[in-house]
Order: sequence, then structure tokens, then C-alpha cells
Amino acid sequence: MKQQCAIAHRVRVHVATVQRTREKFVIGGLDFALKDEPHPPKPKKLDEKQEAFLIATACSNPPTGRVRWTMQLLADHLVSVGMVDSISGETVRQTLKK
Repeated sequence: MKQQCAIAHRVRVHVATVQRTREKFVIGGLDFALKDEPHPPKPKKLDEKQEAFLIATACSNPPTGRVRWTMQLLADHLVSVGMVDSISGETVRQTLKK
């Protein structure tokens, strides 16, 4: 256990990560231990209609008293007009980045 803690500290991961990697190595060897399994796809937060509305809003004039739309302002606007129940500014950013 002491050795696993030292390894975890050295490579800056949690001790549980070292333990899982060691266990995978014992079961299936080096390739199995280092291979990351594919993660299931996450459902989209916004459908096509909501994305189009978001883009159109982002391209429109900002609210009175603002110089530009912020990600959080866009998120709050989507909620206030009833497009979504809740959404984060980060989700808005990732959607507009595409």
C-alpha cells in the first residue's frame, strides 16, 4: 500500500487509480491495463431547434445595458423564454463552439 501511495503521488493520480491499473495489469497484461474502454455517448443537451434559437440569439443585439451576450446571459435567456428548464453557460459555450 505504501508503494501504491508513492506511485500515486509521483504521477499525480488517486491511489484508487493505481490500484485499478494494477488489478487490470494482473488480469490482462500491459495492453489491457493501459487501454481505455470507450465511453457511451452522452445525449445532447439541446435539439436542433433549440441550437438554432441559441445561435440566432447569440447573433442578435444584446439586452439593453449590455455590450455583448455572455454565455451565462444566453443560458438565462434560454430558460426565461422557456426553451429549456435549465442549462449552464458552459453548455452554451460548447454548443456555440461547434
